[in-house]
Amino acid sequence: MDEPADATSTSVSSAGSSDDNNSSGAPQSSNANAPSGSGGVVPTSIATNTVSSGHHPAGMPSEKSYHDLEGWLSKLSNGTPLAETEVKSLCDLARETLLNESNVQPVPAPVTVCGDIHGQWHDLMELFRIGGSAPDTNYLFMGDYVDRGYYSVETVTMLVCLKVRYPDRVFVLRGNHESRQITQVYGFYDECVRKYGSANVWKMFTDLFDYFPLTALVEHSIFCLHGGLSPSIDTLDHVRQLDRVQEVPHEGPMCDLLWSDPDDRSGWGISPRGAGFTFGVDISQQFNERNGLGLVSRAHQLVMDGYNWSHEKSVVTIFSAPNYCYRCGNQAAIMEVDENLQKTFLQFDPAPRRGEPHIGRKTPEYFL
Repeated sequence: MDEPADATSTSVSSAGSSDDNNSSGAPQSSNANAPSGSGGVVPTSIATNTVSSGHHPAGMPSEKSYHDLEGWLSKLSNGTPLAETEVKSLCDLARETLLNESNVQPVPAPVTVCGDIHGQWHDLMELFRIGGSAPDTNYLFMGDYVDRGYYSVETVTMLVCLKVRYPDRVFVLRGNHESRQITQVYGFYDECVRKYGSANVWKMFTDLFDYFPLTALVEHSIFCLHGGLSPSIDTLDHVRQLDRVQEVPHEGPMCDLLWSDPDDRSGWGISPRGAGFTFGVDISQQFNERNGLGLVSRAHQLVMDGYNWSHEKSVVTIFSAPNYCYRCGNQAAIMEVDENLQKTFLQFDPAPRRGEPHIGRKTPEYFL
């Protein structure tokens, strides 16, 4: 894999190994309400700095809310889902926080940029083990927190809780799976009903997803988003003008930002996904030049090494769900960006869990 001069990569091994093998390679169903068999992958703590009392800016939690957040993070770090009433309180706090953020949310460096998680809670804990706990490490997540994996509830609750607790250090963007329609097909809706006995929690989170920023801009140089570019968007100001507080549309610029993919062919093309577009190297380079950007960072596509450069290093794809769907055999990666915008890629394998097979690398079938 070719890399720019300012980028390095490191492969990090997961601690331990799986105790059991399953020759079928099929995911193991689970009726448990909480993840188990984490094999020590949960960080010793999600760092919990104390916030001094006093004035609280608009959208910032009160001192009592900070106390609640600490308790919720402690529960979530052990894989215990919050009660429905706690989820409602969390979503109310998160909505106030996200209302203050832009469609193109400014993000300072240093920051660690992450791709799809897809309900793989144990692997999210592995990501924090490798990349560092918040707020010691600043994080930008580029969407797709739910669906496919077995622990979407725990995953999205943890990330939203971290966002509210550390609003200037943790950033969460919207992915195409942060959608009412998609989550009714690919697992999040069913998981919420199974774990809570109703769809109330699903509705709380899908209503909250409408407030997630669509894109982020790291130090005016790295444009981060879930999917890709749009023929309806020439400048970042066009993104800023969108009304994002809505369900993901079936077409149009907001849809494209969450669904499009880079392609080897030049120009715009019809996406095989049925939403968004494909875009060529000419489109990426024109967009970057027009907006004074050095790089487009996006997620959305499974890449076997966890990250992949394309379009003559003008686009990078990051995928942070190792062994996607518990059967693809891919590595995951995160991108560390330092104060000088130097990039380091950390690759990692799935967190070991008892009862799940070790999956060798293979070419996977196509996934959304």
